[in-house]
Amino acid sequence: MGTAGRSVRESLLDAAADLLVERGYRAVRMRDVASAAGVSRQTVYNEFGDKWGLAQAVVIRDNERYLDGIDAVLSEHADLYSAVVAAVTFTLETSADDQLKKAVLTGAGGDEMLPLLTTQAEPVLFSASARIAEHALRQWPDLDRAALTEIADAAVRLTMSHIMLPSGPPEVFAHFVARMVTAYMAAPRQ
Repeated sequence: MGTAGRSVRESLLDAAADLLVERGYRAVRMRDVASAAGVSRQTVYNEFGDKWGLAQAVVIRDNERYLDGIDAVLSEHADLYSAVVAAVTFTLETSADDQLKKAVLTGAGGDEMLPLLTTQAEPVLFSASARIAEHALRQWPDLDRAALTEIADAAVRLTMSHIMLPSGPPEVFAHFVARMVTAYMAAPRQ
């Protein structure tokens, strides 16, 4: 069905995200998502397979929206250091206000979704690292692709770790990551 300009999939993802935040994973039923989106329960199953597939799709879509913001932040900076500081700061500030991430990380309604950002986070981590590296290579084409790919992955993983267990103030952490990235990129390659 879908509504003006929105696909059925987007309507389902919006409904699921709202319900996951409101009730937690354990209390969300596929029929509730279907009802909220104005479709049949079978439509939800056809689109996502099962509740885990639906939750994973919600988290991946949330990550893509976050990466759109990262693209904008990176584009505002002429040098790599300030771009990294801004991107990490954006990440930490956005995550602090993100109700869906809070629901996943705190285990609201059960901790079943936590693996989507930890032990089963490959789709989120891979897309974040790859997209950030590709953006940086477009903006700074002289950077070493292999080194940037490695350090982008490390920076993303380190930042996700900081989101889950902060090790200090966001601005201090952002500068630490920027120093790490720029030092790594400046180091001679063997």
